Amino acid sequence: MYLMQQWNFESIRAGAQIAARHIHYSAMHTTIFDTPVVNTLLRLFSIAFLKLAGWKVTGALPPGVGKCVLIAAPHTSNWDLPYTLMVAFQLRLHVYWMGKQSIFSPPFRGVMMWLGGIPVNRERSTNLVAASAEAIKSADRPLQLVVPPEGTRSKERYWKTGFYYIALGADVPIVMAYMDYQRKLTGLGPVFRPTGDIDADMKIIKAFYAPFQGKNAEQFDSKG
Repeated sequence: MYLMQQWNFESIRAGAQIAARHIHYSAMHTTIFDTPVVNTLLRLFSIAFLKLAGWKVTGALPPGVGKCVLIAAPHTSNWDLPYTLMVAFQLRLHVYWMGKQSIFSPPFRGVMMWLGGIPVNRERSTNLVAASAEAIKSADRPLQLVVPPEGTRSKERYWKTGFYYIALGADVPIVMAYMDYQRKLTGLGPVFRPTGDIDADMKIIKAFYAPFQGKNAEQFDSKG
């Protein structure tokens, strides 16, 4: 069972390179987090806005965890992205996030890429997981790839496991980021190192997210 669950990333490396072209991967493209002056100004704005809005931001990346996969949950609203970016500024993260290709259409493509976006063609990204893992492994600087387990804002009965296999393939930890709209509590939770036993690991991960509520709480099922 365990062997069936493991992904043979070496055997699909070529496919990953093709997928990388389809999702425009350059995990290393310049983003707003690479611009010191703008980054500093937006960090100050983010801290002030979140505080005035009543949000409490907790947690931090531990030393030595420069590369990781950030679970973004619950993901139930378009508001999740701007809040996620503000939290990233406050916690001095360097995040990249995946978005459907349509939101990267002109004239917004440049801005969305600058904000850390990676356009994904869902119809042609068969090897998205492998391409993501390869991009993280080849990066020559810290980066945190934000992946919502639901994969969409609509309610999903089952969590998608791409984030898990990306972390496993890239040999990086998973950081359990969260956003609880009911308590206005957000930030970074525990660092989790995937073992390869996905059934056991997902039970632990889902248990952590059980208390949290998204903006549209009815769309998030931590047990799915």
